[in-house]
Amino acid sequence: MFLHFPLSLLLIPLAYCIGSISFAVVVSKCMRLPDPHSYGSGNPGATNVLRTGNKLAAVLTLIGDALKGFVAVMAARMILGDASLTSTTESWILCAVVMAVFLGHLFPVFHGFKGGKGVATACGILFGVNWILGLATLCTWVIVATFMRYSSLAALAAASFGPIYFVFLFGFQPMALALLAVCLLLMWRHRGNIRNLMNGTESRIGSNQDPKNKAPQ
Repeated sequence: MFLHFPLSLLLIPLAYCIGSISFAVVVSKCMRLPDPHSYGSGNPGATNVLRTGNKLAAVLTLIGDALKGFVAVMAARMILGDASLTSTTESWILCAVVMAVFLGHLFPVFHGFKGGKGVATACGILFGVNWILGLATLCTWVIVATFMRYSSLAALAAASFGPIYFVFLFGFQPMALALLAVCLLLMWRHRGNIRNLMNGTESRIGSNQDPKNKAPQ
């Protein structure tokens, strides 16, 4: 452990601040696009930004939201040392970092606590914890999305399997609890999508969006 215990706790608020950077808002401002809170679903995420018709902005949003999760967790792992994935004090701090960066995305202090649903950030977190874990979860998303054609269902399935994959790879470590909490929060943020899936009204990948949901030009 490279930092003394009190100093290592500073990683938690730092992770929250990193998570609070909403790349949907930042990219939209830089590219002179409408505020993503003002159109479509109102969700500051890549899918909503795509409604502007600007694919580059959506891709940059996706990459940025994923990278902040990856950077926060990976930096904490490097600082805390190899013991951060086992049942040690460092592991609980890393768990808190995971929760902090994810909560930062959901409730960003820099953007009026109006955040996104957390899919890209959760993916970045998983890759930060372990690249095999991240890849397995990403493959789950791709498989479900390819065959079912529902992005939200793919996200829910991938989030559900994330903690399971972790336990399979590392056993019952504290991080499994943190990833389970991320999974439950992601599901809560998708509660509207879950209702739509149950009602058969959820939009499929590649389907035309309702014109009233498009961004103003």
